[in-house]
Amino acid sequence: MSAPAPSPLAIVDAEPLPRQDEVLTDAALAFVAELHRRFTPRRDELLARRGERRAEIARTSTLDFLPETEAVRVDDTWKVAPAPAALDDRRVEITGPTDRKMTVNALNSGARVWLADFEDASAPTWENVVTGQLNLIDAYTRNIDFTDPRSGKSYALKPAEELATVVTRPRGWHLDERHLQLDGTPVPGALVDFGLYFFHNAQRLIDLGKGPYFYLPKTESYLEARLWNDIFVFAQDYVGIPQGTVRATVLIETITAAYEMEEILYELRDHASGLNAGRWDYLFSIVKNFRDGGSKFVLPDRNLVTMTAPFMRAYTELLVRTCHKRGAHAIGGMAAFIPSRRDAEVNKVAFEKVKADKDREAGDGFDGSWVAHPDLVPIAMASFDAVLGAKPNQKDRLREDVSVAAGDLIAIDTLDAKPSYDGLRNAVAVGIRYIEAWLRGMGAVAIFNLMEDAATAEISRSQIWQWINADVVFENGEHATSDLARKVAAEELAAIRAEVGDETFEAGKWQQAHDLLLQVSLDQDYADFLTLPAYEQLG
Repeated sequence: MSAPAPSPLAIVDAEPLPRQDEVLTDAALAFVAELHRRFTPRRDELLARRGERRAEIARTSTLDFLPETEAVRVDDTWKVAPAPAALDDRRVEITGPTDRKMTVNALNSGARVWLADFEDASAPTWENVVTGQLNLIDAYTRNIDFTDPRSGKSYALKPAEELATVVTRPRGWHLDERHLQLDGTPVPGALVDFGLYFFHNAQRLIDLGKGPYFYLPKTESYLEARLWNDIFVFAQDYVGIPQGTVRATVLIETITAAYEMEEILYELRDHASGLNAGRWDYLFSIVKNFRDGGSKFVLPDRNLVTMTAPFMRAYTELLVRTCHKRGAHAIGGMAAFIPSRRDAEVNKVAFEKVKADKDREAGDGFDGSWVAHPDLVPIAMASFDAVLGAKPNQKDRLREDVSVAAGDLIAIDTLDAKPSYDGLRNAVAVGIRYIEAWLRGMGAVAIFNLMEDAATAEISRSQIWQWINADVVFENGEHATSDLARKVAAEELAAIRAEVGDETFEAGKWQQAHDLLLQVSLDQDYADFLTLPAYEQLG
């Protein structure tokens, strides 16, 4: 008697979308179902392990390099696989969601790489999940163009040799995709995003002289990197492409991963491309993990924590040294500024800050960096051109002068800056504005001349939570309390209503965003990720 056929994935509570059958084919869904069967149990174990690790940090208020993996760190003989030609020069990367306009503009931007984002820059509505995949398929088959309905301006792809190389970022391990279920259990969003993209495009990308390249977000340990590596091995065999075709760049955007950079590269060594320094999520992770650690772990206003802060220097310099020691690319942080069409002076000041930031990264040995807007590509390009010249990267700069002790990465109290009342107001203002847009399906949002994503909202609500629980006293003498946060939030909501008008206010999700921000900022039971309760409210 033959074994029963495995049950198929079910599409649950989702309105049919135009052309969805091109993405949600039986064969593609069978592949995602197989990923889910094989790898979700380990995902679940690793999420539980995160909770255990966090409890240990709460007990000890410290972190250290792992004694059990010391052999990996001291073994100087291993390297990651050589970079494929399409990923050897990454001097400027542009980030953004996979909507149709961004797809065309990012590919055309002049950046070497586009981070096509299904994660923090994309609210995971079913429409965004499916049409984002469709837009990438259309881009690779050159069946994509876009006409802006407001301006009438049309966008079309440049010749293939001028287009950015795509590196796709799936959702983090913590998020499920409620609209795709197997026997009533949601499939992890990471496996949906990876699986659909890989299944449809792996061979197509090889034929274009590139490959299926990925950014891996929110990684917290080398065991999570090992899980991804096993997924890559299985996936390549499943579709019949050579092992090592996949390349992954891991975002070091959690404090625990900062202590396991070499181990993460080691686990992925046949598929590793590099590591990236992700600033806002990194600060969010510090607050989340050390929120019980007392005053020495209290961060000041987010805009006062620059990349020149001693503990941030330790993190970025260790990243460059680690990557180059192992033959991997070191990719720097985000320039989030959005140029103003109306204020030349704002642009001038911001462009100078972006240039200084990118000059510092190039001088420190980074091989490339991120920008959020096409107008910033030339600025970042000039910074890296000045250091790299015709070389594709500077992996030959080993940075053996760098020595980082375990305590250096969490020496938050080396900062002179303190939390301010204006910092509280900004966290509330940005938090409400971002969450409101996210609940309407927008993940990348221009707020106060900066391109913000979910990491922004995470650091905003985490700082409010931390300041209240640490009983911070602001420079005006006011204590950070739940009542003060509610008062500031009410004032901000009233200011937004006055700014946008009653009709726009009522049509939006402002009250809902206000309530959700206060929920995740004031609840004593700290939510691991803002996007978990937010996803329950997402249309």
